Amino acid sequence: MENTTKRYWKGVEELRNDATFVKNANSEFADPETPASGSDLDGGLLGGGNTQRRDFLKVMGFGMAAVSLAACETPVHKAIPYIKKPDFTFASISDYYASSYSYGGDYASILVETREGRPIKVEGNPQSSVSKGGTSARIQASVLSLYDNDKLKGPKRGETDVDWATIDREVISQLSSIAAQGGAIRIITSTVLSPATKAVITAFTTKYPTTRHIMYDANSAAGIIQANQLSFGRSVIPSYNLSRVQTIVSVC
Repeated sequence: MENTTKRYWKGVEELRNDATFVKNANSEFADPETPASGSDLDGGLLGGGNTQRRDFLKVMGFGMAAVSLAACETPVHKAIPYIKKPDFTFASISDYYASSYSYGGDYASILVETREGRPIKVEGNPQSSVSKGGTSARIQASVLSLYDNDKLKGPKRGETDVDWATIDREVISQLSSIAAQGGAIRIITSTVLSPATKAVITAFTTKYPTTRHIMYDANSAAGIIQANQLSFGRSVIPSYNLSRVQTIVSVC
């Protein structure tokens, strides 16, 4: 059977039962006049005097209340559950969608990781026979453009918000009027590689025969494409393999 008669002391003072120890036994902190480890905290934090545990907790409680009041000024973000949860969508479980990326000469087949409909990561699609799962820094960072707060949330007429039904009705009316009068219609885009987008443009030009599609890039690669056609007989944008290069000469 375990011996329960053992007694343990917190220090030599308790063992010796000194007068100073007996005087301060019922105090949380030692008296300021008595040199003890608690005197600095007692005199500096609470202004001196025989501070009891209750007074110390009062000060701590006031500090916590002040912090809570200060926190009330921060914006409140509420988590609202689904009213009708989409099928096969679960919290904290990612969904992946195959897509493609093309901008400024960069192209890749990609997989977009989403959580509850929000894209959070872009990776290369390893099943692609073109990019073979590869990406670039620009492609990796493209997910940030989806969270631009300055983007328009809907159509506008000048500074006034309008709905899509009104915009569609007015645009279709004007296009029909221009086409009936034989007027020119122009579609200006950046370089289009998507077959689906090309099919939509073809259907548009079929409906409005006076339409002309113009592709324009702010940083055009037309010059290097023409140079490669003249030099090598292929209209391509080269991708350089620098892994075996020993010397690079830069001409400015």
